[in-house]
Amino acid sequence: MVDDVCRGVWVFAEQRHGKLKNIASELLTKGRQLADALQTDLSAVCFGHHVGEVAQLIAYGADRVYLVDSPELAGNQEDLFTGQLAALIEQYRPEIVLAGGTPLGRAFIPRVAARVRTGLTADATGLDIDTAERRLWQTCPAFSGNFLVTIICPERRPQMVTVRPRVFKKGTPDMKRQGEIIKVDFNRERITSRTRLLDFVADVAGTVNIDEAEIIIAGGRGLGTAKNFKMLEELAAVMGAAVGATRPPVDEGWLPYSRQIGQTGKTVSPRLYLAVGISGAVQHLVGIQTSDVIVAINEDPSAPIFDIATYGIVGDLFKVVPLLTEKLRNR
Repeated sequence: MVDDVCRGVWVFAEQRHGKLKNIASELLTKGRQLADALQTDLSAVCFGHHVGEVAQLIAYGADRVYLVDSPELAGNQEDLFTGQLAALIEQYRPEIVLAGGTPLGRAFIPRVAARVRTGLTADATGLDIDTAERRLWQTCPAFSGNFLVTIICPERRPQMVTVRPRVFKKGTPDMKRQGEIIKVDFNRERITSRTRLLDFVADVAGTVNIDEAEIIIAGGRGLGTAKNFKMLEELAAVMGAAVGATRPPVDEGWLPYSRQIGQTGKTVSPRLYLAVGISGAVQHLVGIQTSDVIVAINEDPSAPIFDIATYGIVGDLFKVVPLLTEKLRNR
């Protein structure tokens, strides 16, 4: 049942090899808004070994940081993270816990929710707060992205949710903010694990990382064939951009899944997003909504992509893109 003693908003601050991931600052920015609305504290929880830049968590809005530093946590083992986070939640009793919808978050946060006997909303794309009832309104796509549903957890605490990376923009860090870093000892004897980390193998299959790209050029069904993506690659080389795609080209095998953008792919937040031959289905728009500037090239003036585009070019992409490449190359 709901416990009136539960207070505070928590953010699980994910790291890899001692370096904080961007999802931590994104969630802290949103978490600060939620905590202010509830007139409560915002805390970050970080597990790892030799984690650097922990003070950044305070700069992005945390009032305190619970830091668990141990060599045994260096490999991000899910069993150990599950036991440690569940123990902290049971001890300090927050009312809201936010985590990234990353491979790590998706793997162990549901186990934490089961351990502390509460509900979990996965892959949320929107968060709001009902201050009167202190309820977290969690919006996420359903039925293959065709509907957006809002979920609440009225009976149990904490209210837990994983959030898709890059759906919230990180704020500007205030390095003068004051906060508290609480170092928590890792008690290995109390936390059991059924797995043993043998090795960590980095994924080197993808040649282009669209997750962190500042400029992305994405192609849709309008390109017609796989070979026409070479035209986008040439423009990307001139602009220093990454190349992505909507779901149809990926389903056709024109590009690998690692470059798919949208509800069933990756969420991106570049400074510039160039949509080429993309109609603008809602499943794709969910993945690009936090882009700073969206430029759309499409010969159909009624294409939905123009409804959200910052700038629109109505024309034949097979003429516009080569011309754009030539002009930029000459500069």
